This record gives sequence, structure tokens and C-alpha cells, in this order.
Amino acid sequence: MPRYKLLIEYHGGPYQGWMKLPGIPTVQGALEEAAAKLDGGPVEIVGAGRTDAGVHATGQVAHMDLAQDRPDKVADALNFHLRPHPIAVLKAERTADDFHARFSAASRHYRYVVVNRRADLALERGLAWRVPAKLDAPAMHDAAQRLIGHHDFTTFRDAACQAASPQKTLDRFDVARFGDRIEFTLSARSFLHRQVRSMVGSLVEVGRGFQRPEWVREILHAADRTACGPVAPSDGLFLERVDYG
Repeated sequence: MPRYKLLIEYHGGPYQGWMKLPGIPTVQGALEEAAAKLDGGPVEIVGAGRTDAGVHATGQVAHMDLAQDRPDKVADALNFHLRPHPIAVLKAERTADDFHARFSAASRHYRYVVVNRRADLALERGLAWRVPAKLDAPAMHDAAQRLIGHHDFTTFRDAACQAASPQKTLDRFDVARFGDRIEFTLSARSFLHRQVRSMVGSLVEVGRGFQRPEWVREILHAADRTACGPVAPSDGLFLERVDYG
């Protein structure tokens, strides 16, 4: 059966995450329903990242095997069957039979968006975390650099995380301000469950002036989940890109 690689965008607000669950709206579930209508039978769709409830994507990657070999029609047909879900297949292309969206991934790139203002969100409601207190972006960037490298990230690991080990390598963690918008940009081969939101939440404690930048390394070395700062809400998190080979 031909294998297809999909590039997908979605608004995570209506869904309980990527992973299919019986009787619960999920991104994978909606995609598999659309693919089944296209192919005339059950289709399994495997994603590169199992995003949490409410998390968005502008560059999720997935693969699926279809009985039909129609690469020029797959994206349009899936989008037709996906309506009115806030999910769009941006691209569908034939790929090698051994390509695996999750296990073949070399790196994943996330962006977290904070809007740092007192006024409520209007256009970006559900797409950013509004923090009214003035945040020190350079201090948060300084703190973020202390998390780069290979570490035991137990402090930033959700209690329900199913990863075999808390050891991960964080390749990039930048914090930059653009007016009242602050963007946290992260890259790694893989992340623990809620690792990004846990790290961002702790950095915001530094940005508010409640903690020193050095505190972030201290809680990292503690390898203790209870040492973590508040977990940032899902609204501001986007899976931006997945790189392969």
C-alpha cells in the first residue's frame, strides 16, 4: 500500500490532544475519520508529536497507508472530509515505505507565545497566554540558556509521562520580545510530556522577578517535579516544524 507523508495545521482548542481516544474529540480521530471516508475503510494515521489538549500545530507531520495511489488528490480530498474541523492538510506526498512520522524524526521545533499586556485578548484568544505583569524577556532568555544540553528533566516532566527516561537533550531555547509579544522558541529531538509548558511556566516566574535566572538550573538539578514552577496553559503552544534526516 502506498505510504503518504502529511503536513498538517490545526487549532487545538476543540480537541483533547492529538492521540485518538474513544468517544472524545481528538486531532488523530478526526483525521482518521476523514481518511476512512477517502479510502473506503479504516486508516491509521501516525503523528510526529502527540500534542496535548489545546495545543496547536502549524507544522505537524504524520504518515498513513492508503489503498489508493492518488498523490495529487489526497490533500484536497482529506480537507473536504475534514470540514468543518479546524484542521487543514497543507501537503500530502508519497514517501518511502519505511518512513515513520514519529520514529524517523530528527528534531521537533516548538514555539510558545505570551502576550504581555493588561488588556484581554481579542484576536489571539485561545492562541496565546496573556500575562498582565511586566516580564523581563532578557532575564528569561538568560535562564533558558541554563536548560540547554543533555539533562535529567524530571523537574519538568508530567507525572503521567510515559517516556522510558527523563534524559533529554535540549538543542535550543530562545526568548525574544516583539512589542507586547514574547516568543519562546525550542528545539530538540524529542520532549517529555508537558516539558515545554513546564519550562515556560518556570521562566515566567523569572520574568516576573519572583526568581533569579540561576533558580532554573537549581530546580533542574533537583530532579524533583514539585520544584517546578506553575505549568503554562496550553493556549500558547504550537508545534511549528518537524525535521527529518
